Amino acid sequence: MAGASATGSGGGTAIGSEIAKFDRLAARWWDPRGPMAPLHAMNPARMGWIIERLARAHSRAPGAPRPLAGLRVLDVGCGAGLASEVLARAGADVTGLDAAAETLGAARAHAKGAGLTIHYREGTPEALLASGESPFDAVLALEVIEHVADRAAFCRHLAALLKPEGRLFLSTLNRTARSLLLAKVGAEYVLRLLPTGTHDWRMFVRPAELGADLRGAGLRVADLAGLSFDVLSGRWRASRDLGVNYMAMAVRG
Repeated sequence: MAGASATGSGGGTAIGSEIAKFDRLAARWWDPRGPMAPLHAMNPARMGWIIERLARAHSRAPGAPRPLAGLRVLDVGCGAGLASEVLARAGADVTGLDAAAETLGAARAHAKGAGLTIHYREGTPEALLASGESPFDAVLALEVIEHVADRAAFCRHLAALLKPEGRLFLSTLNRTARSLLLAKVGAEYVLRLLPTGTHDWRMFVRPAELGADLRGAGLRVADLAGLSFDVLSGRWRASRDLGVNYMAMAVRG
């Protein structure tokens, strides 16, 4: 499922059709029953997993009131800010980056209404690098890599935005028969959980492919987890099942 607007790489261009696709959803991004409902449901489990690992990497207690205080975090393909706002509430100094102007407008308005300070910027990772931006303690790219033109270049740009020993967090969809059935056909055509055409199954990323791209960018994969729906609790949770949705943490250096 898409969680953030597409951010391109390769020759320094984003995929215009992907940006437009998510920009059209800007006004309804924060509607928990709207087209981003699956992302709203998944976000607590996804962000809990990320914050726990990032806090521990900096010798913080994950359950502390502001476990990420003092850390600079970049949310690439931030969309309207679902992840960015969680990071800000955890104390991080957050920069949200997206190539979709309308979506960023929704992000800024929602953050202002919530009383949160988040630095939202329009553009791509390579443009941020070219601007001379200082490196970050952590970079997130959640539900983004399956929408970019050149995965390997995208990973290199993300790695270059990290401090030494910085953490990169990605979430994406595995390219399996099960993900085709559940995340593409089921979610878009049967259950209508997502707008038709949200995903291109051919761009889903197998963990081995992602690992190769990350190693090529000078990163090592330190942790992997699946995101699975628990029928009994009605909630998403981190799991060992990487067959559909999964998350990765990679370390620079």
